[in-house]
Amino acid sequence: MIHQSKSYIKFIRLSKNRHGVHSPFVYDLVTKCFNDKTKYSEYEILKTHRKALRSDPSTFEMKDFGQGSRVFKGSARKVSSVVKNAGMKKKRQKLLFRLAKYFKSENILELGTSLGLGTVALSLSNEFAAISTVEGCPNTLSKAQHYFEKFNLHNIQIHQQLFGEFLQNTSEKFDLIYIDGDHNGERTFGYFNSLLKNVHNNSAIIFDDIYWSKDMTEAWQKIIANENVTVSIDTFQWGLVFFRKEQAKQHFVIRIG
Repeated sequence: MIHQSKSYIKFIRLSKNRHGVHSPFVYDLVTKCFNDKTKYSEYEILKTHRKALRSDPSTFEMKDFGQGSRVFKGSARKVSSVVKNAGMKKKRQKLLFRLAKYFKSENILELGTSLGLGTVALSLSNEFAAISTVEGCPNTLSKAQHYFEKFNLHNIQIHQQLFGEFLQNTSEKFDLIYIDGDHNGERTFGYFNSLLKNVHNNSAIIFDDIYWSKDMTEAWQKIIANENVTVSIDTFQWGLVFFRKEQAKQHFVIRIG
């Protein structure tokens, strides 16, 4: 937590809003996506889905293959408590929806389904989208799938596998990749290296919790230094990287309202 606090102070000092961005690609992304105030009709479905999860009193046994929880003790989890204490926040869920919509992403990969808050946002972003979501814990995935079916979301393909296993066996190219489920820096850097075969010029990868720990921040620094990454954006909670060969290599630290 000390690392996060110190990192946030530094982030505030370095961060800019759209007026400090001298890149047409990133300026448009900030103004037309990050700061988009449109009340999309899909937000109501996100709200209804979240409400259903928050009112679900059932419990399940969670097997955590990542760094574990800073909130929960033991493996028993109540659905409503997971959403309340560890689920993706409303603002970030809407932003994930907007990002997938803005880039018109069709082939999307999510590493870390959890209870599906991010998955649903990605599913609703584009009628032509196909979502592959990967989760190691079968009980968590079963809960998420129940709600995917309940909300008639038929463009989601679930994979009950460890991230490394899935990445080893896929050669697909993805437009958008969202990684949230393993806050181990060394493994995260490994996922990034594995994914280099699965990206194209217009792909984007979003890393969650880049300041979770020192080793996650170190992994993020190595990722943005990689020669394949041209544009990188630090929003504090998320780190975004792009592979646009037509762009000069640039890094941005941007506040999201």
